[in-house]
Amino acid sequence: MIKARKPIQGQPFNDVLNELHAHAITGVPDESDPFVLNEIEREYIAYALALYYHCEHCRIHHGRAIDRLRAERNDPSWNWPEEFVKTILFLRTDRRDVSDTEWEGWLKSWRRFTVRIHFRYPGLACYVAYAIGIARHDQFLMDLAFTSINASTPDNDDLMGVVRDIDRLVVFMKAATSKNRTDPIILDQLRARGVAV
Repeated sequence: MIKARKPIQGQPFNDVLNELHAHAITGVPDESDPFVLNEIEREYIAYALALYYHCEHCRIHHGRAIDRLRAERNDPSWNWPEEFVKTILFLRTDRRDVSDTEWEGWLKSWRRFTVRIHFRYPGLACYVAYAIGIARHDQFLMDLAFTSINASTPDNDDLMGVVRDIDRLVVFMKAATSKNRTDPIILDQLRARGVAV
């Protein structure tokens, strides 16, 4: 008789993570705060965080969701995975690790690069930058991204909604990417000890 595998964290914990996923990505009718960013924008941010945190499980999951949404919307062809790899490579630069001259060069390059994404989804590159800034507690990056988000979002309620949508994604994705990256390691450790999982 094959026994069903139980999650390491326990089913009630996983149920809470699944509910957080719904509140951060798809929404829960009559429960979630209204989203300002649309679902594909939220999925792109989640995908970027998965790349940033090296979580293959999350990258595949959110990549499939993006492909599904793009097909539903009949979006024009775009090599978005390649552009998001480039975006994350840009955002790995930390202001605290470079000189003033290097930072000025980075800013010029970043601004030129973001136009490519802005053409497809206005503001998306800065949403991703803000998410990465929150994730790594990088005030320089948060300030840079917020300046752009603030300038492009004249309504205060919308601005609060954009920040809320991004922050919820970061909080959820940091937990999810940690769980999905470490579960295989934990399972191997338990199996090595002889624990049936």
